[in-house]
Amino acid sequence: MIIHNLGLYDSILNQFIAEVRDITIQNDRMRFRRNIERTGEIIAYEISKTLQYHTVDVQTPLGVQPVSVPCDSIVITSILRAGLPFHNGFLSYFDKAENAFISASRKYNEDHSAFSIELGYLSSPSIDGKTLIIVDPMLATGSSLDLSYQILLKRGIPSQIHVACVIASKPGIDVVKQIFPKDITTIWAGAIDPELNDKAYIVPGLGDAGDLAYGEKI
Repeated sequence: MIIHNLGLYDSILNQFIAEVRDITIQNDRMRFRRNIERTGEIIAYEISKTLQYHTVDVQTPLGVQPVSVPCDSIVITSILRAGLPFHNGFLSYFDKAENAFISASRKYNEDHSAFSIELGYLSSPSIDGKTLIIVDPMLATGSSLDLSYQILLKRGIPSQIHVACVIASKPGIDVVKQIFPKDITTIWAGAIDPELNDKAYIVPGLGDAGDLAYGEKI
């Protein structure tokens, strides 16, 4: 399994990651969403370098030019709701991709000392033999990603899997290593943080991405 920590390299991506982390800039929800979207665009570009390509002839006003273009059948899958702006970033680049959506949320016990993951919704085309890109802004415990992957397998077996995150935790990555097939899975992260706190949030992380993008929930 290949793991890309893009934050280790100097690029404009680090500016966007810095802003989504910044407690002051986070107050601007529109900018937060746009930075998540731009992070998706950059990771989509990086993933595009790993796809299969074939040559097509393009007719211009003055002649014919052969061009190498991607030929993978791509399905972009978001885990709602935090995944929506991230998904839009990928769709801006992979505009011919099919799309899948999964609803996953934490259900806490009465004293909030523990939680389980509830899946409430799946809308997906067949993923059989296709390149599956799962976009989840925050890879914390890996529990929602695990359950989402298991339910997606009802739609087929992908040929390649890309797990894309804005920020991932090391414990979450360890879960992905255990569950996803190592020979076809690649993890892409804007940053990888060392740990989770007692509420299973990434530290230092950025907080609740869904709330920051769309407002607090009851």
